[in-house]
Amino acid sequence: MVATYFPGRGTLFEETYLEGKAEGKAEGKAEERTALILHVLEKREIEVSEGAHDRITSCTDLDQLTTWLDRALTAEAADDLFTGDPEVPDDGPRDKGACG
Repeated sequence: MVATYFPGRGTLFEETYLEGKAEGKAEGKAEERTALILHVLEKREIEVSEGAHDRITSCTDLDQLTTWLDRALTAEAADDLFTGDPEVPDDGPRDKGACG
């Protein structure tokens, strides 16, 4: 059995470190999915407006990105990715996970 040791084990420092590591993995997955969506649209020769590009690249919700990736496979236009998605008001604050 291999024992691991983290200096400061069980401390706030360790918790913060582990949370940061998990967030980094989630951000990496979101970036990968974003790149896949844009790649699929590019290969299908679908023009992506600046607004659609910004909406896709600012999204950090993995479930939403997966939905958009699925839609990108059959979409006629980039805006088809967002059909049926709840709209976020332009004047309202967006939380970090908002994909509006």
